Amino acid sequence: MKMSLLKKTNIPQILFSILVLTSCGKDKKTQTDTAAEVEDTLPRMKPLANETKISQAYINSVTGRINHFYNKNWPNNTMNGSFLVAKNGQIIFERYNGFANKNEGTKITAETPVQIASVSKVLTATAVLKLVNAGKIDLDQKVNTILKTFPYPDCTVRMLLSHRSGMRNYAYFTDRDKSVWNRHNQLTNKDILDILATKDIGLESKTGTRFSYCNTNYAMLALIIQKITGLSYKEAMSEMIFKPLGMTHTYVFDNDKDRKKIVPSYKGNGVEIGFDYLDNVYGDKNVFSTARDLLKFDRARNAPGFLKPELLKQVYTGYSNERKGTKNYGLGIRMINWETGQNYYFHNGWWHGNTSSYIPLMKEHVTIIALSNKMTRNTYAVRKLAPIFGDYPFNFKDEE
Repeated sequence: MKMSLLKKTNIPQILFSILVLTSCGKDKKTQTDTAAEVEDTLPRMKPLANETKISQAYINSVTGRINHFYNKNWPNNTMNGSFLVAKNGQIIFERYNGFANKNEGTKITAETPVQIASVSKVLTATAVLKLVNAGKIDLDQKVNTILKTFPYPDCTVRMLLSHRSGMRNYAYFTDRDKSVWNRHNQLTNKDILDILATKDIGLESKTGTRFSYCNTNYAMLALIIQKITGLSYKEAMSEMIFKPLGMTHTYVFDNDKDRKKIVPSYKGNGVEIGFDYLDNVYGDKNVFSTARDLLKFDRARNAPGFLKPELLKQVYTGYSNERKGTKNYGLGIRMINWETGQNYYFHNGWWHGNTSSYIPLMKEHVTIIALSNKMTRNTYAVRKLAPIFGDYPFNFKDEE
């Protein structure tokens, strides 16, 4: 019986099947290994650990002045937002007040993510810089070698980061001419690139010749992040920055999924501001976060391994000073460079009724953050706190 079964069996066929199965298993393993290898090469932020604990005496010496500023700037707790001051990552002073959602009666707390507007640019720039640091792109690489349809051949990654591309703001070339864009449709980052590639959108100035702050630059940087990582901008930011730093209340706004659950913004008179056709563009805005999460992000930007020293130096070099002055812009960060040698770094934001201010006093290891979802310029006044901590020669007319 065994012999007859053996005779009927095609031995070469069995051997071939075993070979194929073994080969498939190897292929599957190779694919898995390759996927893991690709994932492992994604550069990620690392928290800054073991900062020196500050004394209660130090906290007592500065809280009175911070509290005085807070009461003067937002009398009777009128801020409608989040305000935090920390040193060495340790919170010295924080306040949360006002409505997250007036209709629902929900209040802003330490865990309420609000739209941080153009402070999002600091985070986008950070992701790009991590990719540069990892050797995945070069600062002086031409953008059209990454985004193949990008129509301005002289523009580099560095020029996008420092607002020297010469491009026009997408909000201005999409808002009137229906042959360029129909405002009844939500605009996306890819749409902006397609319009630039096909609609003969002229430059505002010759590429590389002057500074002009422009949201289009950071919409393109978001597409570069996607292209290089193979992830959506939302996923890339989560994997590279938010998850590794434990920023559990931070996310990139998704117009399709988040529209009904986000914290809305309000005019100064308390009227809610609705959405418009520009609300689906990210990179320049559309990160929602909290003051505490942004503190984690700030401290990680101060970690020794954040960037190689030569690259870090370029981040805090000014690129916008065509004519001699104090105001300047680095790679994703604003700055004031006084002739006396002091340097002050910051980034502000405004979108709809949301205003934001992020101030890293790097020499003093102090972080100042203010976020509001109700339109006010008072958010930007937090710069007045800088002289409490270091030699920042601001000329505040109303300084006491």
